[in-house]
Order: sequence, then structure tokens, then C-alpha cells
Amino acid sequence: MSHNHYHNSSGKNLKVAFFLNLGFTIFEIIGGFYVNSVAIISDAVHDLGDSLSLGTAWYLDEKSKEKADKKFSFGYARLSLLGALINSLVLIAGSIYVIYEAVGRILEPQHSDSGGMMVFAIIGIIVNGYAAWKMSEGSSLNEKVVSWHLLEDVLGWVAVFIVALILNFKDIHYLDPVLSLLITVYILWGVIKRLKETLFIFLQGVPKDMDLLKVEQELCAIRNVQSTHHTHIWSLEGENHVFTSHLKLKNITELRQVLEVKKEVKNRLKKYPFQHFTIEIELAEETCELLD
Repeated sequence: MSHNHYHNSSGKNLKVAFFLNLGFTIFEIIGGFYVNSVAIISDAVHDLGDSLSLGTAWYLDEKSKEKADKKFSFGYARLSLLGALINSLVLIAGSIYVIYEAVGRILEPQHSDSGGMMVFAIIGIIVNGYAAWKMSEGSSLNEKVVSWHLLEDVLGWVAVFIVALILNFKDIHYLDPVLSLLITVYILWGVIKRLKETLFIFLQGVPKDMDLLKVEQELCAIRNVQSTHHTHIWSLEGENHVFTSHLKLKNITELRQVLEVKKEVKNRLKKYPFQHFTIEIELAEETCELLD
């Protein structure tokens, strides 16, 4: 039941974020040129990339809910992870563009319409703040990456509002690009951390919420289990994990003992977030080809 609720809320949150971002991007493009603000123009270009990546993330998230078939025996859950990767790369590319534009405005300052900037900033904080709040409720890696998109937008508009407020009293042209530059660098730091996490899962690293040695020790503590080998834990998309292991048994004299071990192994593994787990049972007399 909770698994289906997660999927439904994930897709709904991404859908809301996509349409809010797309509509506001169009609004930004028009307004940015009207008030001649590099912060607004840069954010508009960045939001355009965000809208494309959010649309992709929404599509991949919906696709990830499809059941397993002959092509993808584990299902399509890892497509959600692909959406997180695309979002991270788009955000990094957009941030680099913002840095480029901001540096250009620092070298060649231009006058901005502070009154118009304040109006756009207030609307931007409200719209993006609501979208960021919706995405903060999500638990998937895809939603976490998207939340950084929206957090960047909220902080960006706060910066625009502060700059516009100051420009009402003193015409300091370089404040607009400098604040945009600082916020973009901060967001880049967070996105790169998420990108590293995404790539780690893509490379099938052991999930950070799992202790491989501890799981092996629990299985070895089961009666008649002599040892484990060829044990692997990896994640489908950051939340649902896959577990495989070979168990070598000892003092086995009848089939009933093997069945009891298998039942106990399943009971031990139930407390972990394993979407799939496979256990290979071997008797003491057997030699496993995969054992070093």
C-alpha cells in the first residue's frame, strides 16, 4: 500500500513542478528583457532547461512504474534514476551559463528597473516556493534532485528582491550579477553531491543505508548455516534494493532442515528494503564455482 502511495505522489509532484516551472519560464523571459535584469534573464534561461528536464523526469517517473517484462526483468524503476541524472546535468549546464552571464555583467555593468524586479521577485518567490514545498514531500532521488532546481529558483528570487530593494536607494549595478553568482555556486555544490550519489547507485555500489557485513553476520547466525559467499547488495533507484547471496549449510541430514533455513533467511531479510532477493543454497559437500 505504501509503495503505491509513493509512486502516485512522486508523479503528481513532478507534474505540478513541471507545469509551474514551464508557465513561469515564459513569464520570466518576457519580464527579464522588460526590466533588463541579468538575474531574471539568466534564471529564465535556466528555468527553460529546468522545464525540459522536469518534463523528462515526469515521463521517466511514469515509465518507471511499469511492471517487469521480457526486456527489463527487474522492471523500469531505474528510469527514475535516469531522470535524476538528466536533471543534475541540466542544472550544472544551466548554472555554468548563469555564472558566465553574471561575470559579464560584473565586467560591464548595466542599469536595471528595480521596481519591475521587485514585482517579479515577489511572484517568483511565491510560485517557486510552492513548487519547492511540494517537492520537499517526496522521497525518491529524482524528487530530491528536482527539489534543488526549485530551491535554486527560490533563493534566486530572494536575491533579486534584495538587489531590487537596494537599487531603490542606491544604483549599484554589480549587485545583481554578484548575488546571482554566489547563489549559483552554492546550488552547484548541492547538485554535485546529488550527482555523485546518483552515479554511485548507477555503478551498483552498496546503498549507504545498508551494512553488507551485518547482513552476512545475521545469516551466518542462523542454525545450520556454515558461511556465506558471493553476496551482493545494490539498489534499483535509491530506495528499493536487490540482494543475492550463496549460503553453505552444515550438518544437514534431511530436507526439512534446508526448508527451515530458507524460512528463517526470509524472515531475517524482511526487515530490509529489498525489492528482490535471491538465495542460493549449497551443502557442505558441494563446491561453488564462484567461490574464490
